[in-house]
Amino acid sequence: MKEALYYEKLEGKKVHCRLCPNECIIADGKIGACGVRINDGGSLSTLVYGRMTSMALDPIEKKPLYHYHPGEYILSVGTKGCNFHCSFCQNWQISQDLGAPTDEITPDEIVGKAREARSFGIAYTYNEPFIWFEFVLDTARLAREKGLENVLVTNGYVNLEPLEELLPFIDAMNIDLKSIDEAFYRNICKGSLGPVLEVIKRSARSCHIELTNLVIPGLNDSEESAARLVDWVCDNLGPEVPLHFSRYFPCYQMRIPSTPIETMKRIEAIAKKRLRYVYMGNM
Repeated sequence: MKEALYYEKLEGKKVHCRLCPNECIIADGKIGACGVRINDGGSLSTLVYGRMTSMALDPIEKKPLYHYHPGEYILSVGTKGCNFHCSFCQNWQISQDLGAPTDEITPDEIVGKAREARSFGIAYTYNEPFIWFEFVLDTARLAREKGLENVLVTNGYVNLEPLEELLPFIDAMNIDLKSIDEAFYRNICKGSLGPVLEVIKRSARSCHIELTNLVIPGLNDSEESAARLVDWVCDNLGPEVPLHFSRYFPCYQMRIPSTPIETMKRIEAIAKKRLRYVYMGNM
């Protein structure tokens, strides 16, 4: 274990984690909502520093990022855990199953593997990279020193202070904007929409960003919902920011039937009225 960043000690050996908007108050011996930050005798430690579940050389379009190093490959790495608990999670085997096996790795080894693979950089992905904060920060800093670029594929659920520390080392992000409704985030993701919107706006001023929205029947697939999401993107970020709509299929705890192709086409038409770059995935 390694001592975590962004927390404060409280009375009775409790700790207050300040990494993400969950703002967990954690008793001695207990673990936060993300599943990877533990109160160890009154100090907060991370259970996943130097622990990896997944590594692959991926096309950058898989992130998905279509307007950043198109046609190139990037070394992708991830650990386990997540500060959301979405019932439709597509990577639940590592993000929600905290018993997922891990391998030990160091920042130097990841940077070395990226250079050996002739990757232009490193993508922190597969699970939620912000809960891997200490390791991502160390690896991204080293990668930048070695001339590599850094990419985050994230739900955007992090507090602004840690975000500001990491952003100088980040070159691109794909951020999930799961819905434009607070009730969706509260009921389906067990989180909150407002902090995600703030992270998107702040990140867009610092690095290349693209957004992804998973379209789920009956939850966020109405024309009104799509129009409000598109309006927010256009009004706050501009019409040039790429927006990826991804077709939902049943996964993890959600058994709603897959999104009809016709629904995706209607949303595509709505989005293209205001945005220049609209992409449809899982079609």
